[in-house]
Amino acid sequence: MGTFSIWHWLIVLLIVVMVFGTKKLKNIGSDLGGAVKGFKDGMKDGSTSDEAAPAPAAGQVANQASADKTTIDVEAKQKN
Repeated sequence: MGTFSIWHWLIVLLIVVMVFGTKKLKNIGSDLGGAVKGFKDGMKDGSTSDEAAPAPAAGQVANQASADKTTIDVEAKQKN
């Protein structure tokens, strides 16, 4: 019950081809390849878009350094 030999893998491959057919396996392979290529392109685009990040929307603060020095307590209650 150790590792599988080449004959075990050939039998498994033969069964898979018989069950799914070569056309369906070709479609699955090309879909998988396209997905991997799209993922790699997305990773490239994601790393370069950090430099050209869009400005935050009105009313939002990008980071604490650009925030105004005045702090407002939004949960403060009116004092009488």
